[in-house]
Amino acid sequence: MPTLLFDQNLSPLLVNRLADLFPGALHVAQIGLDRASDLAVWEYARSHDCALVSKDADFNDLSVLRGSPPKVLWLRLGNCTTSDIEQTLRAAHSEIVAFFSDPALSILELV
Repeated sequence: MPTLLFDQNLSPLLVNRLADLFPGALHVAQIGLDRASDLAVWEYARSHDCALVSKDADFNDLSVLRGSPPKVLWLRLGNCTTSDIEQTLRAAHSEIVAFFSDPALSILELV
């Protein structure tokens, strides 16, 4: 299973909060990409076997243009708390695992 890479628009707290389900997850700030372009984050994810997790449509657009890898978890939750995001990812864990194991899929929208 790829490592989750949380985008800048998500809290770095998610890394520790979800460590039981997604060990090794990273936040862009941990790897010096918190001010990087979306394309730089995309390239890092592609070359390091990461799946991007974002609330931003930009990674969806890059996926349409460039294909997979990396896979993209697109959180379409609107304004919400870090706890809401955590609970959404926890509730979708089995769906996320199935998504990662299907090479034909590149984007998973979670609402």
